[in-house]
Amino acid sequence: MMNHEVIMSTATSMDTPAAQPASNRGKIVVAVLFAAAFGAFFYFDLGHYLSLDSLKANRDSLLAFTETHYAASVVIFVAAYCLLVAASLPGAVFFTLAGGFLFGSVLGTVYVNLGATSGATLAFLTARYLLRDWVEGKFGSRLAPIQEGFANNAFSYLMTLRLIPLFPFFVVNMVSGLTRVSLATYATATAIGIIPGSFVFAYAGRQLGTINSLKEIASPNVLIAFTLLGLLALVPIVYQKLTARKAAAQ
Repeated sequence: MMNHEVIMSTATSMDTPAAQPASNRGKIVVAVLFAAAFGAFFYFDLGHYLSLDSLKANRDSLLAFTETHYAASVVIFVAAYCLLVAASLPGAVFFTLAGGFLFGSVLGTVYVNLGATSGATLAFLTARYLLRDWVEGKFGSRLAPIQEGFANNAFSYLMTLRLIPLFPFFVVNMVSGLTRVSLATYATATAIGIIPGSFVFAYAGRQLGTINSLKEIASPNVLIAFTLLGLLALVPIVYQKLTARKAAAQ
């Protein structure tokens, strides 16, 4: 009986307002780190190095380092990609091209997927940790139907958002963190949904010498193909809704 009371007392104390300042301090630390990474990127003009011209200019030295230190190159590449995406910084296209150029179309796609998915998951968790409680407290009643609909069909929705290039990658990461989608569903849909786009750019990176502009890669035909793939991901939802309406009509 005494043990039970101690456990209940401990559990209650963890939910008291005294724990809130510590939680708020944690959120402030995470927000400051996020802002510092974002500010440093633009202050030091690091985006200048994440360009097609920069990749072409340094192609020989990058290839030489990769051939000499292959394992280290893979670790550095995946970690850098992860940090870039986690901080919602621009430059993912450059990294994907570099992945194809340095490691080949197939392995480049694999390493891109590891870095992008892990970074997107960190961005998702950051948004959820920092903002979801506030958003639900502020707009909870109005967002409830949307939250429920998204949670019920999260995988198909996320696949569509990942496949259709109209939706910026970092926006999907952040907005998804404000929903009630599970981490496993989010990570799985992200890992699968980015494969086609990653492969297209990794393959283009392998042909680096023949590319003069990113527009040559993201041609209208490629964009249409991705859009059709994204719409196909919605087929199960449409079928489910039509079936439900038919059952209700009967």
